[in-house]
Amino acid sequence: MKIDKDTAVTLTFKVTTAQGKVLDDSQEPMVYLHGGYDNTLPKIEEALQGKAAGDKVRLALQAEEAFGARDESLVRVIPKSEFPPGIKVGGSLQGPNDKGEPQVYTVMKIKGPEVHLDGNHPWAGLDLVFALNVVAVRAATAEEIAHRHVHGEHGHQH
Repeated sequence: MKIDKDTAVTLTFKVTTAQGKVLDDSQEPMVYLHGGYDNTLPKIEEALQGKAAGDKVRLALQAEEAFGARDESLVRVIPKSEFPPGIKVGGSLQGPNDKGEPQVYTVMKIKGPEVHLDGNHPWAGLDLVFALNVVAVRAATAEEIAHRHVHGEHGHQH
């Protein structure tokens, strides 16, 4: 079966910077619902369209095509007193952005009474190379399509 809209795609992958630094190397396969459900980057879906199990794809993306440019307005310094105990560097929490919308922030450092947060995706601003290996392709179930994600092994559990 070929990858097309409403197929469940199982992949292994490796993500590196354009300079070759490894950012992620999947230990377990990932499964996503193909066809514009925002389960992976649009350029990845475009590159995988029509591929089948056993196919390999190498895809170089500019930052804007991947996780976007860094937005320095998403970098914040907040008083440590505003955070619950146990906050750690590398952890994440949700809070409002400048527009009052929910935003996930990563704790970058804790310096004395200040907590430094970054609301950018960790890979924002980076040109990336994706090495993708298609492990399996199957038709998605009606429930997966209705829920807009894959269920079961390596997918979402309800």
